[in-house]
Amino acid sequence: MQASARETGTRNPSIGIETAGFQDLMHAYYNLGEAELYEQALCRGEATLTAHGALRAVTGQHTGRSAQDKFIVRDATTDPQIWWDNNKAMSTAQFDRLLADFGSYAKGRELFVQDLIGGADASQALASRVITELAWHSLFIRNLLIRPDAAQLANFVPQLTIIDLPGFRADPERHGCDGETVIAVDLARGLVLIGGTSYAGEMKKSVFTVLNYLLPERGVMPMHCSANLGPGGDAAVFFGLSGTGKTTLSADPERTLIGDDEHGWSDDGIFNFEGGCYAKTIRLSRQAEPAIHATTQRFGTVLENVVLDDRREPDFDDGSLTENTRCAYPLHFIANASASGRAGHPRNIIMLTADAFGVLPPIARLTPAQAMYHFLSGYTAKVAGTEKGVTEPQATFSTCFGAPFMPRHPSVYGNLLRDLIARHAVDCWMVNTGWTGGAFGSGSRMPIEATRRLLAAALDGSLNGAEFRTDPHFGFQVPIAVAGVDAAILDPRSTWADAQAYDLQAERLVGMFIDNFAKFERHVDTDVLGAAPQIAEAAE
Repeated sequence: MQASARETGTRNPSIGIETAGFQDLMHAYYNLGEAELYEQALCRGEATLTAHGALRAVTGQHTGRSAQDKFIVRDATTDPQIWWDNNKAMSTAQFDRLLADFGSYAKGRELFVQDLIGGADASQALASRVITELAWHSLFIRNLLIRPDAAQLANFVPQLTIIDLPGFRADPERHGCDGETVIAVDLARGLVLIGGTSYAGEMKKSVFTVLNYLLPERGVMPMHCSANLGPGGDAAVFFGLSGTGKTTLSADPERTLIGDDEHGWSDDGIFNFEGGCYAKTIRLSRQAEPAIHATTQRFGTVLENVVLDDRREPDFDDGSLTENTRCAYPLHFIANASASGRAGHPRNIIMLTADAFGVLPPIARLTPAQAMYHFLSGYTAKVAGTEKGVTEPQATFSTCFGAPFMPRHPSVYGNLLRDLIARHAVDCWMVNTGWTGGAFGSGSRMPIEATRRLLAAALDGSLNGAEFRTDPHFGFQVPIAVAGVDAAILDPRSTWADAQAYDLQAERLVGMFIDNFAKFERHVDTDVLGAAPQIAEAAE
């Protein structure tokens, strides 16, 4: 008699996938814990033990997400629902061939299975079975999603199954993809196939993609954001693209961390999709980010593409493998993390941007219409050196601060957010964690101490009592003076040595916003159109 798939640490040749090959495995290891997964990963040569007990893995060619290799099955249900301008289509027949070939590849192999949950709100949760070829991938996803309790595990029925086989190579002609790497999502069957990449983040983002499809129909807003909770019960949400500070700024020792990347907002409040954090570690500092740094020295943490020195000490300043170095750890590694992953309705929404053009102020207050405009814009900027071929700042507009994970049209998410902001009277702010005193290369990075002080004033409500000016280009409100912050930094133009050069840079950035938003103009109301920036006459 076979052991139950729900038992921790058991081996079972059947993993519930009805296709050839998945019933003929060497072993399927179910719900192994950290020590067993460490042992498997080290014995297989998949990873290295660091000096402090973390597990370090290197992903090879793929050190980030392969957004251009992601496909959604186009069928009668998804055809009218998916934003096909942003998502590539795969036919049902192509997906079926891919699934069968995944089964053939898996035949006779050992796989690792974790039964986990996406969503801390039980009424919205997504039971997710994640099947991996690599043991360290199993530990990664065990860290990142929510671990079921004994009762949940005993009655576990997966609503989503993810199969991650990095050694598999796709065939573009046979499978309808573009190369040997593929991320294929069948929303009708609740099945995701990941092949040809060892980058672990593809798994967690697949869960996010499926929730982004399912939740809006229930009136729940899925969000690419971090969130925390103040001592008075005031929740805050931080939208932002990678590198803008979502993880760093939400990990505030004075506030309870709800989560660092993915949340939902329902009639009952906000809730974390995840049970862990996936923090960037490039140039990670013990002084600036002590809570995150401490997790990198703990047993159970996974370090991804972090360079180790001869003593196996992590060198977080070494970006020779990639600038996208990461650590993955469970939320309970953060001392002040929420045990429930839930909070009430947010009092503040923060939209983070790392403006490498040096134009935007360190903080600005947004009207609801401006908030929707900037949410749909999803602006940040890449800087030189972070990607091949990037030699000067480049604007990046990722709608809803997460376009690669948004199956539906952005207006669906934008309208949900606008309604929730209005219903709960939420204060909205834009925070620039990018450059001041000039663009990248001539200016300097916004001092994190100033950012933290400005955020604290916004979150405790005191900033609303400040005197504000109206930005001549973007129309939002900018404080003139804030206690403990150099007043000069609040006026970006005054920090530039050449004010006319600032004006030209501001005009250039405004033009980028206008050009990018053209595709949304017919989907928004006149008040949102009126929130667009405009080129102002240069100040004297």
